[in-house]
Amino acid sequence: MSTEPLIFHIDVNSAFLSWESADRLRQDPEALDLRTIPSAVGGDAQSRHGIVLAKSTPAKEYGITTGEPIAQALRKCPGLTVVPARFDIYLEYSKRLMDLLSDYTPDIEQFSIDEAFLDMTSTIHLFGSPIDTANLIRERVWQELKFTVNIGIAPNKLLAKMASDFKKPNLCHTLFAHEIKTKMWPLPVGELFFVGHSAKQKLVGIGIHTIGQLAACDVKYLKHLLGEKYAVLIHDYACGIDSSPVGYREPVNKGYGNSTTLSRDVEDMETARSILLSLSETVGARLRRDHVLCDCVCVEIKDWDFHTTTHQTTLKCPTDSTTLIYEHACRLLEEFWDRTPLRLLGVRATKISDEGYLQMNLFESEQSKKMKEMEKAVDHIRSKFGTDSVKRASFLKKDRMVDHAAGKEKHMKQ
Repeated sequence: MSTEPLIFHIDVNSAFLSWESADRLRQDPEALDLRTIPSAVGGDAQSRHGIVLAKSTPAKEYGITTGEPIAQALRKCPGLTVVPARFDIYLEYSKRLMDLLSDYTPDIEQFSIDEAFLDMTSTIHLFGSPIDTANLIRERVWQELKFTVNIGIAPNKLLAKMASDFKKPNLCHTLFAHEIKTKMWPLPVGELFFVGHSAKQKLVGIGIHTIGQLAACDVKYLKHLLGEKYAVLIHDYACGIDSSPVGYREPVNKGYGNSTTLSRDVEDMETARSILLSLSETVGARLRRDHVLCDCVCVEIKDWDFHTTTHQTTLKCPTDSTTLIYEHACRLLEEFWDRTPLRLLGVRATKISDEGYLQMNLFESEQSKKMKEMEKAVDHIRSKFGTDSVKRASFLKKDRMVDHAAGKEKHMKQ
């Protein structure tokens, strides 16, 4: 059994387009493979509405990018084939991929619908060398599921994810400690995981153009530029440091979440905190309604360029408290948001347990007990007289962005 950590990161190549193509060919083997022509998933070609969610390799040659309007993509390539998204099909293919990956290790973290981390430390000896095992997985995915993946192989999650983003498609790459200097440090600083558009501009503004230059920079200068926690995080990443474990994530139907697409992009922490509070109130109320507790809080953001990022924390004690969920959500956002303008914010509570299993916290303060009773009382009033019957004072002078956040609940467990 290996004692050195070994992490694989699996990333589906052009996931929605790949799954759309695979499903069409499954239904009709004579169908045209969308991956071989300029094509895109998302929106409506006739009305020219919507955005590009995924594009084929031939479409990339026309300069088409994920997130751009369909109308703009069609101007670049008038012959572009555009098909609407079918998320039920994509969820099915995602599940089939996770089922296949579970043949190699029980330690899997599904990072998104088309990405997963595998902790291979305890099982790699069953299959062979890391690169041979990764190629075996890659070939099985193609033979059995009919789409391609990139696989990054490294001693931690950060390096594995960086490695999977090297040359695509359908390839495996390593990024071990001795390879960081030659493989990662020459890359543009904007390619480092968690470095968004805003942070990239600030770093380039002080002469940091590559990941290697970021790694060589004294972190105290970065703290003044980017804030203490975020500066330490990306400096560690630039040095290849990441101690986060591959952790199990609850399926969507075993959590409670709320997210909102914002009426305008948000750039300041004060406004973001107000929205997080509104979202946390909905999540906390639903936990209390169902008499369950969460052991994990996750914050999701999507920036103006449609890049989605999540950050989560495990709680010391399970909770259903709006106040605690909100406090953890704010801390998470401060840790990983680089102030790139946001168009979506979300809060998720996972690792759900029945409140009957919670042991009495001997150190719970009287203030904490009163807060719980107050939140339950507010829940009761709102259930009887409507959501707007009780409002926090902090919301009274906020604009409609906060009201919009409260009304866009995502039901993750029904």
